[in-house]
Amino acid sequence: MKDPRFAEHLSVFLDVARAGSFSGAARRRNVTPSAIVRQIDTLEADLGTPLFVRSTRALALTEAGQLALERAQPILDELVDLRAEVLGLKDAVAGTLRLACFPTFGKRYVIPVMHRLMTEYPDLRVELDLTERLADPVVERLDAVIRIGHLQDSTLISSKIASDRRLMVAAPAYLARDGMPLREEIVGRHLLDKLHGPDLMGWRHVIGCPTTDLPASATIFRCDDFEALRQAALRGMGITILPEWVIGQDVRLGRLTCLPFDVIGPEGEAGIHVLRALSKPSANLRVFMATLRAHVGSPPIWAHDCEPTAAQSDAVLTVDPMPMLQELPAR
Repeated sequence: MKDPRFAEHLSVFLDVARAGSFSGAARRRNVTPSAIVRQIDTLEADLGTPLFVRSTRALALTEAGQLALERAQPILDELVDLRAEVLGLKDAVAGTLRLACFPTFGKRYVIPVMHRLMTEYPDLRVELDLTERLADPVVERLDAVIRIGHLQDSTLISSKIASDRRLMVAAPAYLARDGMPLREEIVGRHLLDKLHGPDLMGWRHVIGCPTTDLPASATIFRCDDFEALRQAALRGMGITILPEWVIGQDVRLGRLTCLPFDVIGPEGEAGIHVLRALSKPSANLRVFMATLRAHVGSPPIWAHDCEPTAAQSDAVLTVDPMPMLQELPAR
């Protein structure tokens, strides 16, 4: 190995192999295809063997290329971990912080924290994956993921940011029209539920449903987005269960009303956690977690049953005012 940029060129090789073309790797790296070709040429010259069979239609890996593909990723992962651990020994907040979290939580609470950090630390860069799936910091080479709910057994290291209380709510206009239900009457009302994942919001515990899903006759609206469910509740479409961090301010301001039913299942109250793979977090991750905790506060900024502190008032998310109630047919 004669080229000091061997690791960089190896990383480019992986992008080309995965994309199946020089142009695909170029788009990923935001450079020209010719720049990618030059780096692959340099890598092949350094190794003394071609890694790709090139044609006008496609690229194919040679035997050497296949070996490089199998061995390169673990090597580069080790280099990334080494760099993160070395940077963790000092207090330099610089380089790229890679995170993943739920879209609604990221937009509401992570983006303001990132804005503050990137203003304070101009050498910090952020890659934020807003996703509903359970991102894996080990497989996806992330500094951390924010998971909300009950944690499964894992080798990941968890730092709790706040509790994740769930509230059953409805718009005041909906309750004025249809009345406050008894517990046994809830299943006969208009219900709004999360799409995907069995009983994600805990309806089974509330209504004693024997299956993992609400009866089809009860659910009139299902959606895979928390903000959309919040909007549906504000418009008086029915009763829903949502995390307090989504609708706490709406309850505090009277836009939504809490129904007096326990929504905590036998597994107990859920939480909001930052999960990482490395035992010692990098300086980037340490300052992010500290800033996120300060931004969320205790009690949290979204608590429905207490006013935000003076320090939190400037950071409280301003949500859209309650839309006009759309009349629904009586059931």
